[in-house]
Amino acid sequence: MEWLLALAIGVLVAGGVWLCLREHVFPVLLGLTLVSYAVNLFLLASGRLTLGSAPLVDVAQAEYPDPLPQALVLTAIVIGFAMTAFLVALALQVVRQEGVEHVDGAAGEQADAASPERDGADGAGR
Repeated sequence: MEWLLALAIGVLVAGGVWLCLREHVFPVLLGLTLVSYAVNLFLLASGRLTLGSAPLVDVAQAEYPDPLPQALVLTAIVIGFAMTAFLVALALQVVRQEGVEHVDGAAGEQADAASPERDGADGAGR
């Protein structure tokens, strides 16, 4: 079970980092989301998953799960969702205003440099 959880965390981190290195905005946002999912799984795994334990504290049962990692993961999910929604809204606004979906804006600068109407009538420069 531990190796499966470690493999899932590794795949999520690898996919998230790969997407974060893309040149468009929305794959970068998806990559950040995948990395946050991997962190949530890591936090949940840090609570030592115990199979067959009671979800609530029962005096008859000797073993019960630690509620702190569960509370941390729940908080991280809510914060991650809010940050993702904010970043998507911010990215949509930038794409709407600038017309460029590239992270560094290089495609917009290349298009501006290649357009003759921005240079003036004689093409002498800006």
